[in-house]
Formats: sequence, C-alpha cells, structure tokens
Amino acid sequence: MPHHFAEIAFTPTVKKVQETLGSRASYARMESVPDAVNQRFTDAEAGFISTRNSLYMATVTETGWPYVQHRGGPTGFVRVLDEATIGFPDFRGNRQYVSVGNLVTDDRVSLFFMDYPKKTRLKLFGRARIIGLDDQAMLARLETPDYRARIERGFIIKVEGFDWNCPQHITPRFTQAEVEAAVAPLMARLRAAEAERDGLAARLGALGAAPA
Repeated sequence: MPHHFAEIAFTPTVKKVQETLGSRASYARMESVPDAVNQRFTDAEAGFISTRNSLYMATVTETGWPYVQHRGGPTGFVRVLDEATIGFPDFRGNRQYVSVGNLVTDDRVSLFFMDYPKKTRLKLFGRARIIGLDDQAMLARLETPDYRARIERGFIIKVEGFDWNCPQHITPRFTQAEVEAAVAPLMARLRAAEAERDGLAARLGALGAAPA
C-alpha cells in the first residue's frame, strides 16, 4: 500500500467499517496508486505548514488514552527541516508536561494543521523526539527571533504519512491581524471621509465668520 497515511489509518477493522458503510471502494482506489505517496512533502505541504501559527498534537498515554494538545506560536514557528521532517519549539506553558511524558513511552504523534479562513486542514502521522536544552545547535534552528517566550525544549517529528482533509464543517475563523488587514481599506476610506468632512466644516465655518 503506497499511500502512507492510509497504510497507517486504514486498519483491518477500519476497512471493514468502510465496506459496511459503502466507502471502501473509493478508498481502495486511493491505496492502489502505483507510486509511494504522502510521505514526502511537496511545496504545497511545506508552504502550508510554514505559514501556520498553531497546530493540534495528539499523543498516547502509557495507559492507552489519547491526549490532544494545542500548540501555538508566531506564524512560521513550525519549521520544515527537510522533505520528511518538521520541528517546532516547546514554549513554557502550564507545566503539566503530559505530551512530553507520553513521548517517553510512545513516540507516535498525530498532528492537525488548520487554515480556518480558507477552510483547509492537513493531518499528519509521525514519530517525535524531544530536543533538550543541551542541543543548542538544533534549538537554534527552531528559534523565532523577537518572540518573547521561553523555550523549554524542541520537538522533531519524522513524518510517516499525511493527507489533506475536505473543507466540510470547518467554520472560518480569523486572527486579529487578519481582521485588521481585511478592514484596513475601509478604515482608510473612513479616515479620508472624516478628513474631507472636517475640511468642509472648516471652510463653511470660515465663510460664516466672514463679514457681510
């Protein structure tokens, strides 16, 4: 099965459910492509990841429970290190260290990258390793200049497979910066109109104050 995401996600039980619910044939065709796909980034995946400012990362506890955590930072905090490797810094947070602890016993992760305005999502399977503060060379590759947050460690993730999701049921959401950029032309027109109004009022005031 050369489709690496499907190879991981479509277990025998999943395939039986797909067959029962009528979607197995289409996914079987996806799996039957002649060349291995969805394990090495193209420009599309690399570009998408490098412009994200957040992600969701799932790990597995040693008792078998899934755990999902939000990770965020400035745009571009996730670095595409090569065609099958990404990395990002772990900024100091609430210090529960659940994800860090989970990775001690199981290095498998699942990531979701979201573009809410464009209703686009990329899901990814990988294996993660933790970079400590003693590896300053690697941490330097993950640093974001001018972002005032303490880095406690780094995560390096080797990609096992990825897939793009459909846009259904994604509610568009916008960051403050995106909203400001969208309304900037309207604000410029408003300021120009206000300036024109104030200028007109001043001219009318001057005419009214002139002697008859």
